Amino acid sequence: MPVNQDSRTIAEQIALLKSRGMLLKDEQKAAFYLNHISYFRLKSYWRDMQPDCTNHIFAPNSCFEDVIARYNFDRQLRLILFDAIEFIEIALRTKLIYHLSQSYGGLWYLNDNLVIDNEKYAELLADLQNEFARSGEDFAKDFRRKHPTDTPDVWLILEVATFGTLSKIYNNLQHQLPAKSAIANEFGLNSVNDLISWLAAISYMRNVIAHHSRIFGRDILKRPIMPRSPRNQWLQYKVTPVQEKKPFVVISTMVYLCNAINPDNEIKNKLLALFAAYPEIPIYKMGFFNNWQHEPLWK
Repeated sequence: MPVNQDSRTIAEQIALLKSRGMLLKDEQKAAFYLNHISYFRLKSYWRDMQPDCTNHIFAPNSCFEDVIARYNFDRQLRLILFDAIEFIEIALRTKLIYHLSQSYGGLWYLNDNLVIDNEKYAELLADLQNEFARSGEDFAKDFRRKHPTDTPDVWLILEVATFGTLSKIYNNLQHQLPAKSAIANEFGLNSVNDLISWLAAISYMRNVIAHHSRIFGRDILKRPIMPRSPRNQWLQYKVTPVQEKKPFVVISTMVYLCNAINPDNEIKNKLLALFAAYPEIPIYKMGFFNNWQHEPLWK
């Protein structure tokens, strides 16, 4: 049976933090934050401030206000990255529709000869069709009303597909299809396997962001592979094992893909501006070290 722990009042939460060595410059403001952001949620942002994991004692000069700064920084970071993911998602959807439709027509997504794994294909197709049937978008409702027995063209049905579904559709296309290579090339990559890996990692990051989860200090479970001979500016310094498991590499893939879509995009500039606005945030905990600021991608 799990242990049933007593809930603590805001005042008791503050007292507990103080007893463990946390500095609070303004207890009234701390109470305000704890009333709107749960103690448990903030705990993820101060975990590295507690070298004593048994007694949860804070290191000297650990400050509650620094925790809030980390929280606010992380929130703004998620918003910027979500913009980047939207940018990439719309481009991926457009390229899938265009290149495959040019070669195989507007109903190519029904052609199981184009895929590697028929079982995965059947699952993806069922999900797509169910999403379209349930969609409240005007274009979907109009199509269902006007053409109740017809099959929607790919430019209709893929509009309801999530980033994860689009990523899986691309992954499952036969590797020898010229359209698959064309899409990778337009994203600045010479290998479809590189793009598959990057899309999977970005899809993982999208799910983290969609659930408003923490990026700061997180270990990335789905890691992108290093590309072979990328066409555009990438990372020139060897990525360390620590960097590989932190957000740095997957964020770099987002910047790279956005640059390939539109060199005039503002994603990198927004990230650099955020880092400059929070100079006290230890972004090395996200893998931003090893001369990252001198990388061609990040200059």
